[in-house]
Amino acid sequence: MQTTIRMLAGVLVMATGLAAAQELADVALPAPKMEGGKPLLQVLKDRKSTREFAPQALAPQTLSDLLWAAHGISRADTGKRTAPSAKDCQEIEIYVVTAEGAWLHDVKANSLKAVAKGDFRKLTGKQDFVATAPLNLVYVADTAKLKKCTPEELAFYSATDTGFVGQNVYLFCASEGLATVVRMPSDKPALAAALKLPDTAKITLAQTVGCPKK
Repeated sequence: MQTTIRMLAGVLVMATGLAAAQELADVALPAPKMEGGKPLLQVLKDRKSTREFAPQALAPQTLSDLLWAAHGISRADTGKRTAPSAKDCQEIEIYVVTAEGAWLHDVKANSLKAVAKGDFRKLTGKQDFVATAPLNLVYVADTAKLKKCTPEELAFYSATDTGFVGQNVYLFCASEGLATVVRMPSDKPALAAALKLPDTAKITLAQTVGCPKK
């Protein structure tokens, strides 16, 4: 009897360890660099859409800098962001999708909150390259933060604010020699389910980022 109990306990421990290994972990990002880069006019000249990406993942520092440029806090005393938003609602959230899984960017904590383990990249767009590119950013509008708005205003504000964030990513990529392109997700309901989005969260756009293919 005791032998059987020990065997069952051993199986339970192994199963628990396997489940833990399969879980997606939160990721603490290094502090973003807020200085340097190319001159603005040069960046505007170099800004472009690219649809060919090298397979290697971005370095943690580069990812942190990218997300800060996208919509990070630029004024610590007020919490203001690098991207403007309607009524300062800051309703746009960024989900980071890689081959390993999906994370939600926690702006205030400068970290990635684990959402789901698995490769959901192909859900982020219609083009073939999205399934193999190292990083896809999914922009989501938390409409619950846009209070006292008509449906038309909700659509307008979320679309406009997404555009500000997406352009920041374009400019960062032009400055750092990265490739990027913004586009529509192929199947929003399937992607929303994979990202475990609440009903008030609406996917607006997606943007692929990576090193340019040589």
